[in-house]
Amino acid sequence: MMMARKQDVRIPTYNISVVGLSGTEKEKGQCGIGKSCLCNRFVRPSADEFHLDHTSVLSTSDFGGRVVNNDHFLYWGEVVRSLEDCVECKMHVVEQTEFIDDQTFQPHRSTALQPYIKRAAATKLASAEKLMYFCTDQLGLEQDFEQKQMPDGKLLVDGFLLCIDVSRGMNRNFDDQLKFVSNLYNQLAKTKKPIVVVLTKCDEGVERYIRDAHTFALSKKNLQVVETSARSNVNIDLAFSTLVQLIDKSRGKTKIIPYFEALKQQSQQIAAAKDKYEWLVSRIVKNHNETWSNVSRKMQSSPEYQDYVYLEGTQKAKKLFLQHVHRLKQEHIERRRKMYLAMLPQAFEALIPDLDEIDHLSCIKVEKLLETKPDFLKWFIVLEETPWDATSHIDNTENERIPFDLMETQPAEQLYEAHLEKLRNERKRAEMRRAFKENLETSPFITPGKPWEEARSFIMNEDFYMWLEESIYMDIYSKHQKQIIEKAKEEFQELLLEYSELFYELELDAKPSKEKMGVIQDVLGEEQRFKALQKLQAERDALILKHIHFVYHPTKETCPSCPVCIDSKIEHLISSRFIRPSERNQKNLLSDSNIDRINLVILGKDGLARELANEIRALCTNDDKYVIEGKMYELSLRPIEGNVRLPVNSFQTPTFQPHGCLCLYNSKESLSYVVESIEKSRESTIGRRDNHLVHLPLTLILVNKRGDTSGETLHSLIQQGQQIASKLQCVFLDPASAGIGYGRNINEKQISQVLKGLLDSKRNLNLVSSTSSIKDLADVDLRIVMCLMCGDPFSADDILLPILQSQTYRPSQCGSSSSVLLELSIGPHKRRVELSLLSYHSSFSIRKSRLVHGYIVFYSAKRKASLAMLRAFLCEVQDIIPIQVVALTDGSIDILDNDLSREQLTEGEEIAQEIDGKFTTIPCSQPQHKLEIFHSFFKDVVEKKNIIEATHMYDNVAEACSTTEEVFNSPRAGSPLCNSNLQDSEEDIEPPTYSPFREDTSMPALPKDHSKLSMELEGNDGLSFISVMSTFESKLNNKVPPPVKPKPPVHFDITKGDLSYLEQGHRDGQRKSMSSSSWLPTDCFDPSDYAEPMDAVVKPRNEEENIYSVPHDSTQGKIITIRNINKTQSNGSGNGSDSEMDTSSLERGRKVSVVSKPVLYRTRCTRLGRFASYRTSFSVGSDDELGPIRKKEEDQASQGYKGDNAVIPYETADGEDPRRRNILRSLRRTTKKPKPKPRPSITKTTWESNYFGVPLTNVVTPEKPIPIFIERCIEYIEATGLSTEGIYRVSGNKSEMESLQRQFDQDHGLDLAEKDFTVNTVAGAMKSFFSELPEPLVPYTMQVDLVEAHKINDREQKLHALKEVLRKFPKENYEVFKYVIGHLNKVSHNHRVNLMTSENLSICFWPTLMRPDFSTMDALTATRTYQTIIELFIQQC
Repeated sequence: MMMARKQDVRIPTYNISVVGLSGTEKEKGQCGIGKSCLCNRFVRPSADEFHLDHTSVLSTSDFGGRVVNNDHFLYWGEVVRSLEDCVECKMHVVEQTEFIDDQTFQPHRSTALQPYIKRAAATKLASAEKLMYFCTDQLGLEQDFEQKQMPDGKLLVDGFLLCIDVSRGMNRNFDDQLKFVSNLYNQLAKTKKPIVVVLTKCDEGVERYIRDAHTFALSKKNLQVVETSARSNVNIDLAFSTLVQLIDKSRGKTKIIPYFEALKQQSQQIAAAKDKYEWLVSRIVKNHNETWSNVSRKMQSSPEYQDYVYLEGTQKAKKLFLQHVHRLKQEHIERRRKMYLAMLPQAFEALIPDLDEIDHLSCIKVEKLLETKPDFLKWFIVLEETPWDATSHIDNTENERIPFDLMETQPAEQLYEAHLEKLRNERKRAEMRRAFKENLETSPFITPGKPWEEARSFIMNEDFYMWLEESIYMDIYSKHQKQIIEKAKEEFQELLLEYSELFYELELDAKPSKEKMGVIQDVLGEEQRFKALQKLQAERDALILKHIHFVYHPTKETCPSCPVCIDSKIEHLISSRFIRPSERNQKNLLSDSNIDRINLVILGKDGLARELANEIRALCTNDDKYVIEGKMYELSLRPIEGNVRLPVNSFQTPTFQPHGCLCLYNSKESLSYVVESIEKSRESTIGRRDNHLVHLPLTLILVNKRGDTSGETLHSLIQQGQQIASKLQCVFLDPASAGIGYGRNINEKQISQVLKGLLDSKRNLNLVSSTSSIKDLADVDLRIVMCLMCGDPFSADDILLPILQSQTYRPSQCGSSSSVLLELSIGPHKRRVELSLLSYHSSFSIRKSRLVHGYIVFYSAKRKASLAMLRAFLCEVQDIIPIQVVALTDGSIDILDNDLSREQLTEGEEIAQEIDGKFTTIPCSQPQHKLEIFHSFFKDVVEKKNIIEATHMYDNVAEACSTTEEVFNSPRAGSPLCNSNLQDSEEDIEPPTYSPFREDTSMPALPKDHSKLSMELEGNDGLSFISVMSTFESKLNNKVPPPVKPKPPVHFDITKGDLSYLEQGHRDGQRKSMSSSSWLPTDCFDPSDYAEPMDAVVKPRNEEENIYSVPHDSTQGKIITIRNINKTQSNGSGNGSDSEMDTSSLERGRKVSVVSKPVLYRTRCTRLGRFASYRTSFSVGSDDELGPIRKKEEDQASQGYKGDNAVIPYETADGEDPRRRNILRSLRRTTKKPKPKPRPSITKTTWESNYFGVPLTNVVTPEKPIPIFIERCIEYIEATGLSTEGIYRVSGNKSEMESLQRQFDQDHGLDLAEKDFTVNTVAGAMKSFFSELPEPLVPYTMQVDLVEAHKINDREQKLHALKEVLRKFPKENYEVFKYVIGHLNKVSHNHRVNLMTSENLSICFWPTLMRPDFSTMDALTATRTYQTIIELFIQQC
């Protein structure tokens, strides 16, 4: 066989002719056998270039065109392919066919008139300028396609592909085709060219035809058979490569792949390409509105797109794109539908929430109902075109309203039915909740604190379980429990108030004893309100302790009615009626006469203040007036040379409001005294309303020592003075700059400049208004206290409105923020009345300490607690003080239909009758009463004014005497002129920091014009008081804490109209020994004016010397002394005999009638003091505080003196006048506490312990600094009890605690875990260990230092100071304290579980660790400070 000449030496070229059945329709049927499709797929394999329709019926013009070129064969072009051996080859493909004339339907005539069989076997083909064929559309439009000519116009055929159509052809018999093929093969075989049989259309092949074709091939010298499908592009390349292998024997033999195997491979390739293409489409196309043109342009360069288009074509790629877009659209519509359906229940809830309105309506009627609702268009939108998902509304994302036609769909109808069912179920559940609540409210088995487990069986039934979960019922039950518990607590608190008399009679302190708590339990035990909290004993006990704290420490914060305490209401009411400061300043500057007064403090040690005061007085006129720039000013001087914390040395008193201070020094010691005094004075006013002492103008003056001319010392003192002045921010004057010297060298001009500066500062600091209080205080005639009950059902505004609307009303400057001044016409005269508006609990503290001329006590007729508090208050009021009882009713007495109100009114009226008081009622519905209803009461107050003041003065002087343990040996100890002899120790007794009347912490003054000291009360022959000079002062003790409780200072409230001077002739003999009312010059000072020490202190007095002396705090250094001149006579109150006097020792033997000592109203009224029997049944204080030791002492002291007015014997030195002893015995109050001793345990009554109740040093060693008992307890608690709710707050069982301590006492190796003690028992036993120590864990000596450190404002400095104090603890106390605090810190970290924060732990632990003495005012007021200190330690551990 001859090989065709190759055109390219490098790439072999093969010319292949494709032949098969051809001819007219009669011969080949209605369609061809697939020769053209085979050639098309091989030459142009891309799916877009593959055409299924290739017609053989042509017009004459098309047949004669350059593509057909009047030939019965087609040139398909050349193809370069890589065969299996990776060697490229070039193939020219021609197709032998037979074209039919479209007119005659006979073969076109051509140059070769041979039959098809002979033409097809031709090996030499020639056709000049014949063009390459693409498709049928090319014919006649050759210029629109690529024009490529057949090379050289001729081809030499190298081999033949013999095609056999194995499909079920239309109008064609396969056997006829096979016969035709057999003939054709015989003709081809003659050419000696390779032949490969190609089975076409195998994708539609008939099994028999395929089998027959293979049989034919086998019969013809084993012809190679390749099964193909041009449409599916299966084995097309294989057919041509097989022929090439036969043509070129040097190539490897090609493996014939069966059709179905090849189809599988092709399908996998197409599937992989499709997957990649779909991924590409999904990544690029996110919106269903995308177009194919835009997307295809984006994908043009993507290999995924190119591969798929090559295999399947652009149309299929577009189809997949459209499918994806359609899917996106459907997903978008579905999302919108879900959104609308989700909104539909909300629309139903908003538009048709009422079940009664829609219960029986169909969906169609509901749609009509919805359209009538005002908010219909807020939820729905009515579209012109429907359905909504076929309109542009789906793309209107801004409009989220529901298309109304959605209501016609099945899901919408289902949602409506669900809404209807939901409303029905909610109604039923609401009915169940209501029924359950009614069960709770009506069931007698539901009591406060009853657990759900116990209550469930009484209140639950099957219907409840059917409709609601148990958790819902539990929630309702817990809320109900909370309500009834709160109500029970409120009722129990009211019960405690109704038993106010009991609590005040027991004289409870912060830690009441077991016996007193037992009494409270016994008295209240039968009350239903007490029993109501039976299951909440801890809360009930807490309420009792809280109420005890209120009784013991009554404040606005501890008041049960807080934050609506009556004190807060009154303060707000009065403050809201103040005139504005700017208006007040302007008014005072224009009209207040006190603007011309200067109050000056002169501070200096060792006589400096007194000397300078005398020098300044020498420059004044005779009436203490000083001229500044031609204007006269009243100058009041207060020289201070002692401890400023003592009332007698205080910068400020009720009658003296300082405008400035001159600070004198001439040495380092005197300069240190000035600095310490200023700091103490400022500290004493911190937190008070009148804290202007912090900004008091100061002038520091260096004065020369006599005869001292040392320049070096002077220069050093000047430098130190300048530094101190800079620190205190005050003016500094030295002798060189100011020209002020000592003694007679004083410069009057410089003094005038200093006073002028103080006057300017006084105006600038707006102290004018405050100085008016001096005049107010002096001119007040009566002091009345109006008591109101907190929580009473009336408005304080309505009750106080007549007072506050009074034309004579103005706020009091000398009282507190709860005081007002009234000017009332009482009798023929107008009286200035200071009216203090207070709650009962604030009034309790002033019954004995403050001068009060009368009480107006209010109570509500429909509240038992209100009248009970009134009774408790009146019990301790002296029977000489007038009482006005006011009952507040809901309406007129005639229309009262409440039995309780009538009973309360009757009892109030009977109380008023028994105590000779006044009684009136005020209807709350008509609160516009007038002050005239109290006119009779005010008249009674005026009549008893003198005896009230005399008694108050007598009682306070006697009380001051009774608290004195020793007097100074100085003849001038009581005089402000020589108060430098007082001790300046830091242990000096300070005035109480808490008082509802802050200004009363010092002694009120006598009026200025009462300079004469001999006086008696007019209009009263029963008592006569003679004032003479005496020396009397308390010696301060430096004791180990707790300090002795300071007594309140003596109050003298004597007004101008109350004193008359004794006749001149009667007093001549005594005036020689009286001190002058004005300051004397130094050279006029006569020591003989003062008694000698032995006369004043040690020497037993005779009858006429039986006197009491108290230093007065006025600016003139007066001393008030009071003498008891009552004759011996038995009074009717069982208080012993009165003292008697020798009338010969007084003026002209005047005899005085006897007046019995006033008693308390409890002794006169049977309705008061019904719990008085408990008053003397117990020792004062708590078990922990006092123990049986003190009680034994008090029992011994009170033996033989029984009753309400029993007195304690007062032992005196031998030889003392018995009459004076009797007076002191009736007045003295023993406040000295015994020396602290080891406190007996309340639990160890049957055995003596060597471990508990012993000093801490006995149970620790250097190797074991922590007591083993404490260590075991804390380890047990931290291992098992950190999550225990209320640990250290909830008390453990007393008997178990005792058992634990007893067992440990016997065996220190006791294992607490094995004994199965509860956590609260172990915690209680640990606290008991510290409570039983002889000395508290925080030593008393350190507690004062801790309080001082806590006063530091800066937090970091405060913590540092506290830690420094902690390091000063004894080593054993330090180690144990640090260990316990560390444990408490760990407990606080679990506060979310155990509910014990650092604050709660400090509240529970500070009394145990510090054990303050609550009998002292210092410890009482420092309660919050102690707790805060322990809290800080816990937090900072």
